[in-house]
Amino acid sequence: MEQYNLIIILGATASGKTKLAVQVADALNGEIISADSRQVFKRMDVGTGKDLQEYTINGKNIPFHLIDILEPGERYHVDAFKNDFYQAFEKIKALNKMPILCGGTGMYIHSLLQNQTFTAIPVNQALREQLERLSKEELISELQHSQHIDHVDLSSKKRLIRALEIVDYLTDHQLETIERPEIKPIIFGLKNEVEVTRAKILKRLDERFASGLIEEVEALIRDGISKEMLVFYGLEYKFIVNYLDGDLTLDELKLKLGIAICQYAKRQNTFFRKMEKDGTNIIWLDASASPNHLKQLVLEKVSITGN
Repeated sequence: MEQYNLIIILGATASGKTKLAVQVADALNGEIISADSRQVFKRMDVGTGKDLQEYTINGKNIPFHLIDILEPGERYHVDAFKNDFYQAFEKIKALNKMPILCGGTGMYIHSLLQNQTFTAIPVNQALREQLERLSKEELISELQHSQHIDHVDLSSKKRLIRALEIVDYLTDHQLETIERPEIKPIIFGLKNEVEVTRAKILKRLDERFASGLIEEVEALIRDGISKEMLVFYGLEYKFIVNYLDGDLTLDELKLKLGIAICQYAKRQNTFFRKMEKDGTNIIWLDASASPNHLKQLVLEKVSITGN
């Protein structure tokens, strides 16, 4: 009986996840499932760092899933990701290939490992706006009256509001139980020293500006994507909208965006540590090692675990 049926490769931005995942897929006859909340959108290539050329190795194209599946302007969320993931997972397994989940959106990966049913509960914007007016202490008091959910992170107002949103939904609705195939993952994480991460982020950002990052955002606006939606899509799009509106000079844009991406990488690593505290076993690898060495380390672990 196989001990695993899914390889997960996670890490902060600019850690080299895709390159490693492609090498492992090549060695193990695998296909890649993306765990990236923004690469699902078409025509958002430079800003999301798709680097699609990396999926070609030794003249062979490695198949990938959950990239370029939605139009810009649409929204994507955890439950949609889970549904799409399991469809891709079953399709890959039916081909007798190895699924390799690769990405840096920790919330998506964590949702699969925890298998939380609450991700299917929709957003209630009116309730959120109402709860936003309450203090953290008032939110905790409201939550203590409910028996529906446990283990809420009481330190985060955002999570308290989401918990109360869930409570409100469950008052009048019953959650449908969805049968999912069992996943048995082996999880690898790529980690760099902070200064190495920073240098890689800034170098890659320069390359993205040279590759038409600003022009990509201008084209999306011409295509009718609202600036508000682009800001919703996060860092690169938010800062470039500010630049195009004249709120930032080009030098300010590059400086502030670089700082923001470095801060985002720090938050990603913080989330991965939280996953470990929740019981997720992550095998950490030194991202500064050579790609071939990293591949060999993964293959050795997979072979040992799978026997």
